[in-house]
Amino acid sequence: MSITHLLILLVVVVLIFGTKKLRNIGSDLGGAVRDFKKGLDGGEEPPKPTNPNEQLRADPPPAGPSQNQNQHDTEQK
Repeated sequence: MSITHLLILLVVVVLIFGTKKLRNIGSDLGGAVRDFKKGLDGGEEPPKPTNPNEQLRADPPPAGPSQNQNQHDTEQK
């Protein structure tokens, strides 16, 4: 295969897929190779939080009927 054949093939691929899709394919392929290498090295590291001050918080428990009733009684008196 000569350089001319490779250039023609490259032009045809760009015309079919477009430059944006080729960039996305390249980044996806790079990420897949990176993940594959991590898998070969051993265990996975837990994901690092994006903001170190950010902590996970649990939602407060839902108010039961007894709490709502007590609050309602004190408001009426």
